[in-house]
Amino acid sequence: MPRKPLVGLNADYRPSRKEGAALSFIAAGYYNAILAAGGIPVILPPMEDEDDVTRILDMLQAFVLVGGADLDPRRDGYQLHSSIRLMDSRREDFDRMLMRMIAERRMPVLGIGAGMQLLNISQGGTLFLHLPEELPTAIPHKDSHDPEHRHGLEVVFGTLMERVYGDGEIRVNSMHHQSVDDVAAGFQITARCPDGVVEAIESTQEDWWAMGTQFHPESESASALDVRIFEEFLDGVREETRAVRLVA
Repeated sequence: MPRKPLVGLNADYRPSRKEGAALSFIAAGYYNAILAAGGIPVILPPMEDEDDVTRILDMLQAFVLVGGADLDPRRDGYQLHSSIRLMDSRREDFDRMLMRMIAERRMPVLGIGAGMQLLNISQGGTLFLHLPEELPTAIPHKDSHDPEHRHGLEVVFGTLMERVYGDGEIRVNSMHHQSVDDVAAGFQITARCPDGVVEAIESTQEDWWAMGTQFHPESESASALDVRIFEEFLDGVREETRAVRLVA
């Protein structure tokens, strides 16, 4: 039986506070979904030494970039918006280094929420920093009073998303105030909300399996169909692994 792929996960970070020590943490849905899809999750705390990260990535077959708070737009040449809830700088430093290294080695990657946004901007794309202001005609994409807020999803034919969802009415969870604006070169939009907001992207590059979803297929509010995204991801990872072995 083929060995299960090792799939990395970045962890969130909270510095020490009066009520407790500094923490690294991750929602269980991420590693539960990887386990259910036939992978072995490997959780990485925020790290600083690039050589250490290289050593870890050499042992992994793929990576899932998890969601979280907002990336600092000033690092990409934009002003800070009053609505932005910044990700801790220690995590963001690590995530940006990690994303660069993943892209350089063309490691299969699935970005979720903030992970998809990082995937897009790291490859030259841009973001809407606050949908209610920049796209005032968009429907609400976040409801602080309803953690299970959902909206429709329109998928593009012939994409990975279409393989996951097929035909029929689709609804996904929604808990964000930012989204992809300009899509990075080498990527295509594969799903939108009916109001036009980008909900999924995937690589069009033959040498890189990379995909992102703005919604959260790992969340407790996800559907059984949503979880199939992880199955599709792990299938792609196994195909990549087999291809590398044949070349070697």
